[in-house]
Amino acid sequence: MEFNMVEILGYAASIMVAISLTMKDIVRLRVLNFIGCALFTAYGVMIDAWPVVATNGFIACVNIYFLAKMQKEKKAEAMKEAKA
Repeated sequence: MEFNMVEILGYAASIMVAISLTMKDIVRLRVLNFIGCALFTAYGVMIDAWPVVATNGFIACVNIYFLAKMQKEKKAEAMKEAKA
């Protein structure tokens, strides 16, 4: 069985998304899911599957949004504790 780079990218994306869903830590889940979605987005471009690109691109953006929000909340909490 021969694998080309496009297939390998698709399998890597699937593995990353599957692994992300086993995480208990939400930050780790979001980071791994973002990586998987980014890989799926690239995979979708390579195979000319625009629904795959759109869906995974959107989910990647959602992951980035929530990671940034969590980081901002973490910094705000640290500032609160520093003032106390």
